[in-house]
Amino acid sequence: MDNQSSELLEKIRQQFDAGPYPRIPLEKYPTGETNLLYLHNMVTSYYLRNQKVIDTQDKVILDAGCGTGYKSLMLAAANSGAKVVGIDFSEESIKLAKKRLQYHGFENVEFHVLAIENLQQLNREFNYINCDDVLYLLPDPVTALQAMKSVLKSEGIIRANFHSSLQRTNYYRAQKVFKMMGLMDETPRELEIDIVRETMKALKDQVRLKTFTWDAKREKDEEWFLMNYLFQGDRGYTIPEMFSALKTSDLEFISMVTWREWDLMTLFKEPDNLPVFLAMSLPETTVEDQLHLFELLNPIHRLLDFWCGHPNQAQPFVPVSEWQLSDWQEAIVHLHPQMKTLEVKEELVSRVNQLQPFEISEYLPVMDSTIAACLLPLWESSQSMLSLVQLWQKLRPVNPVTLEPTSEAEAFEIVKQALIGLEDFGCVLLEGQP
Repeated sequence: MDNQSSELLEKIRQQFDAGPYPRIPLEKYPTGETNLLYLHNMVTSYYLRNQKVIDTQDKVILDAGCGTGYKSLMLAAANSGAKVVGIDFSEESIKLAKKRLQYHGFENVEFHVLAIENLQQLNREFNYINCDDVLYLLPDPVTALQAMKSVLKSEGIIRANFHSSLQRTNYYRAQKVFKMMGLMDETPRELEIDIVRETMKALKDQVRLKTFTWDAKREKDEEWFLMNYLFQGDRGYTIPEMFSALKTSDLEFISMVTWREWDLMTLFKEPDNLPVFLAMSLPETTVEDQLHLFELLNPIHRLLDFWCGHPNQAQPFVPVSEWQLSDWQEAIVHLHPQMKTLEVKEELVSRVNQLQPFEISEYLPVMDSTIAACLLPLWESSQSMLSLVQLWQKLRPVNPVTLEPTSEAEAFEIVKQALIGLEDFGCVLLEGQP
């Protein structure tokens, strides 16, 4: 590493020692953060890659660049029985991370003051690695990706991300302004924050830098200033640059973490009625090109947030959308672990008893009360497809329109369509027989 890179990393370390990140209160627990817990549950990414449900018991998870440990707490909360190891090069951040996990009673955790490139010093391998809001600060992110790959088990998965240069372009302009003013020569503190605040407030509202970056509601939020206007080492990337880093690191792209929010077709008014050229060309484009086109058309994501792993380790499977009747007949249905909360179950039971529709969350479709009742056994254990079909026949023995007895074929089709929708939203996980 050259002197300039070493000096930059030292500046970044000093910034996080002076203002450990994130500044989330010690007592805060991720209760109710269902969607974030869902993404931090390693079951989600493993299923996405292999269409298999894994047991998190005794798995080992690395939080690389753990900061003050809130994501470590989330990883521990989301992955029952797993061990969480956190590393960070900021000693002050590690101190807070240890206090946070101790406060919440997690004992199967450990923390080390360690740079990512020195991961092999831990002398262990990991089933899952979380590297959140880190790579874009490093002079050479490929070195960090290769270091994580070297301690990743063969079937393991890495979650990492880069800042989007397209989404954050205005903040990068702002950072150049404040570098010109000398506010980032040393570790920014209260004085530098005050100067930024007063500078932005002094600008007319129609000045484009202020229009696109300033938020009056956050003018007292020091962390927001540090992580946007005065962020040492902050650098943006594009999708092609992300894929290039993965290729150089010999890592295989699996998926964007918020993959549903990167669906190119959602950008068009009528996805089924595209102009001829688009209708013919888009289906033939690569995943990389589709994601790059999305960011060019609609750069709304701060992070290029992705999962990756060792090449050629995904288990072959037939997508649920292509299952034949025999696949469905042998299917095992699992409730996603993050849905298995007492609160969700109690709400479901209440709705079923009142014969009311059930909405698991704002992101999932509203379910008929009978379908909801049909899912209840999943809170206790996984179920075969056929057992759910039999339960449906008991819950609705007669067709409400024809008043004819509900046939097995009719029940099978109703349950199948319900599960297809729920699997698409990640609520249930469907495993076929090997």
